Amino acid sequence: EIQIRTQDMHRTARFGIAAHWRYKEGSKSSKEAQDMAWLGQMMDWLKEMADPQEFMEGLRIDLSGGRVFCFTPKGDVQNLPQGATPVDFAYSIHTEVGHRTVGAKVNGKLVPLDYELRTGDTVDILTSKAQGEGPSQDWLQFVQTPRARTKIRQWFNRGRREDAMESGRDAVKAFVRKQDQAFKRLATEATLRRVAEDLTYPDLEALYVAVGEGHVSPQSIVARMSRLVSGTPDEDVTEVPLARPVKIGKQDISKGVVVKGLGDVWVKLGRCCTPVPGDAIVGFVSRGQGVSVHRDTCPNLRTLQRREPERIIEVDWAEGKPTSFSVAIQVEALDRTRLLSDVATVLSDSHVNILAATSSTGRDRITRLRFTFEMADVAHLSSLLGAVKRVESVYDAYRVVPS
Repeated sequence: EIQIRTQDMHRTARFGIAAHWRYKEGSKSSKEAQDMAWLGQMMDWLKEMADPQEFMEGLRIDLSGGRVFCFTPKGDVQNLPQGATPVDFAYSIHTEVGHRTVGAKVNGKLVPLDYELRTGDTVDILTSKAQGEGPSQDWLQFVQTPRARTKIRQWFNRGRREDAMESGRDAVKAFVRKQDQAFKRLATEATLRRVAEDLTYPDLEALYVAVGEGHVSPQSIVARMSRLVSGTPDEDVTEVPLARPVKIGKQDISKGVVVKGLGDVWVKLGRCCTPVPGDAIVGFVSRGQGVSVHRDTCPNLRTLQRREPERIIEVDWAEGKPTSFSVAIQVEALDRTRLLSDVATVLSDSHVNILAATSSTGRDRITRLRFTFEMADVAHLSSLLGAVKRVESVYDAYRVVPS
């Protein structure tokens, strides 16, 4: 959006009609001008910061300490909080200058980027013109101004979002390609937008980001697309036929699921939510296809509950030793050599059978590892995740549950 304004229009738009009289009277108060400029800066910060608590913390820092006044090589003055660094100085000039900062000279001498500026310093920012140059996450440890902190975080969030969106788009397209020709002809972008709307995402890009970050599985998206193009519900479940009919009041320990009140049925574990022992589960009696078992938080189950509540049935995990269950986890870490090998070794030492492993590293050098494995006792999952988190450079590990 581009707006063309006169100076009077700009002042009214920025400071409000109540300030109009001051300019008409030609007030020259430098104190008032400084106050209005500071207030305008606060308004800009508030617009840029999504988290109100972060804004209040930045405002507290801005008000609590003293100020330092530094000069650009051209003699322009930059007003910064005490403790500010060359990185804060760079972002006070322009966001792109901050992003491309690679070094700084203070009073003609090279200084580290965490150097504490003093009043009267002349600061010359050294920038890089290399494609894709950006800030370092280490800067967040020493920058003082809310503007610098916000812009650095926005840069990394944007990079992660783009990586997740690209990964999610590729995953959905790959899964669609596996379907038959009739489905692929009907699976248009308009259908995908309807899926995004059904899942309450603002647009298709947000849906791709959710897939890339593991919040939504491509399988569940294709299942929803199938329902939209066919006009009929289509449960996304994996069939697991029981070795023998389930007896009323009996437990089938070999399969790990008890169906209460029904006999001679098939049990199916929903691929849409991959329930494992320990999860709260609910059964749905499908037409001629046995009982499908879902996590009680499964979005597909909620849809079925609204449409046919009379088909909901109580199920529970059987006591005793169950068979193996498939579990997916995601590991996030700072990129380094042998990372994949070290994490895989921890999983193997925990006596799980790894079925699949994928790895991706973004421009921010954050690596995301996705493992799918079988384990006989999912009660040990929390201790396994704890062991993975202790691997060098790993900062998070968690179970991935398809939406």
